[in-house]
Amino acid sequence: ERRERKQKLSKEMVEKATRELEKMQLQEKAEVKYKEWLKKKRAEEAEKKKKEKEKEKEREAELQEKKTRSEKIFKEWLQNARNKPRPVLNGYGFPHGKSTGLY
Repeated sequence: ERRERKQKLSKEMVEKATRELEKMQLQEKAEVKYKEWLKKKRAEEAEKKKKEKEKEKEREAELQEKKTRSEKIFKEWLQNARNKPRPVLNGYGFPHGKSTGLY
């Protein structure tokens, strides 16, 4: 009986040790996978931020270009507005204030 108990006890200890070892191996595997996942996630976030910054720069460049273009067009309009003929006062709707074709 003592031998059987000792064998049973030693068998249980071996099983317990193997279970602990398997548990530790699984935990290490999970930790490695988690670190890989975390590294991948951080790389994705960095890429996303980089793309977002590029888009923001493009938007700013477009706004700057639009602003310069509109300023140029406004200056051209000012130059052309000075050369246009002024409306005649008291024209009463006739061209150049004169009645043409009416008798």
